[in-house]
Amino acid sequence: MLLRIEDTDIDRSEARFEDQLIGDLKWLGLDWDEGPDLGGEYGPYRQSERLTIYREHAEKLLADHKAYLCFCTEQELQQERERATAEHRQPIYSGKCRAIDPAEAQRRRTAREACAIRLRIPDHPIRFHDIVHGAVEFSNEVVSDPIILRSSGMPVYNYVVVIDDALMKITHVIRGDDHLSNTPKQVALYEALRWPVPEFAHLSTILGADRERLSKRHGATSIANFRDMGVLPEALENYLALLGWAPTGGTREIFSREELIKEFSLERVTPSPAVFDMEKLYWLNRHYIKESSPERIEKLALRYYSQAISRELSRQPVGEPTATYAWPPDVVAWFGKITRMLAPSVDRLEQLPERAALIFEYDAKTALAAPDNAEVLAWPNTDAVLTRFTVKILEDESAREAKLTPEQFKKIINEVKAETGAKGKELFHPIRIAVTGSHSGPEFDRLVPILEEGSRLALPKHVLNVRERVEEFARERAS
Repeated sequence: MLLRIEDTDIDRSEARFEDQLIGDLKWLGLDWDEGPDLGGEYGPYRQSERLTIYREHAEKLLADHKAYLCFCTEQELQQERERATAEHRQPIYSGKCRAIDPAEAQRRRTAREACAIRLRIPDHPIRFHDIVHGAVEFSNEVVSDPIILRSSGMPVYNYVVVIDDALMKITHVIRGDDHLSNTPKQVALYEALRWPVPEFAHLSTILGADRERLSKRHGATSIANFRDMGVLPEALENYLALLGWAPTGGTREIFSREELIKEFSLERVTPSPAVFDMEKLYWLNRHYIKESSPERIEKLALRYYSQAISRELSRQPVGEPTATYAWPPDVVAWFGKITRMLAPSVDRLEQLPERAALIFEYDAKTALAAPDNAEVLAWPNTDAVLTRFTVKILEDESAREAKLTPEQFKKIINEVKAETGAKGKELFHPIRIAVTGSHSGPEFDRLVPILEEGSRLALPKHVLNVRERVEEFARERAS
């Protein structure tokens, strides 16, 4: 596998884009045998460093009469396109500069008259085989003589990729089917240069859920976007492989990289458009989050907590730059416990801070007024449960020191159960509202130690322990 940087579009090519591209591919787990960062036998691997090569081959095509000089101005070409459109013809170049005598064309070029170099499309249909689409044929009448070298001296994409692919010994050109219409021009170039034509495989277009071409309005469309959302690389890789391709049997959806390499074949790629289903990607991502080591997920999750806390303290909207924190080891370990508790319930890691809000944000007034809690708060036993629970928490010495253990918490609940006769959800839902603000949430045996420990840590924002929450809840109930 070879990595080549196609940067002949000077206005749109910057070093930072190359750095991001390489970083994204490495994050995704792809590697290559040759490239700008590794070198190799067929370099250089940036097109901007190969301009002399392109110009030499353009001159060779010119000398062999496989190409010709075109002196048409942009204004003339635009008028041609408009005239063709008005006459309901395809707006392709008329080829009028083909008729200029080569000696005359060279004289005008020597006199510094601006000119481009165009390839002569042969006077026969252009045929090639596509692994996905089968036999493909384009009439030469619908393929315009393409510019290969602009009057500025800069080569064009459809020309340079052919030169590079041939000189770099590329055997398979695999790309989106939006490039299918470029292929006859490229095949004509291979033939003009007497080079073997590589295998082509044009992959199906990816659509959004609305069956329109995937774009930014559908959400994340770059590798960096998915990484920032907290999608794991193996989940994205697995999902991308399933777009426009089906394994043998057609029912299996989860593949390791090794299994994909063994199973994949271009012959099983379908030409039909593929729909990018975010929910399916999230389902896969949840699977891989659960399958990953807790240590890995804890490390990845830390940045999301930092970003959320920074936004909360600075009131920065999502997407804006946020402060970073160098957390001490005890805080890192504490965040790790939060992640272990919450990670199995998220589709992507960016959801963790929202799920962890019950730890960092507590508002008894909001809890008492929440419509979702109204039914629980109206149950006959709720007042008794909350009253006895409050008394016991406020009397408990370990709760006073923010060292309430799961065992002691369970003991208090059992005492409330014995004294009130409440059990099941009639017992636990009111207590959960008092402690978390909601009648549903994580198990107490994992949550209580996190609240107690968090209240003792030096965090940018104080975490209320169980006693502090119960005190606030009791005050609001009494007011």
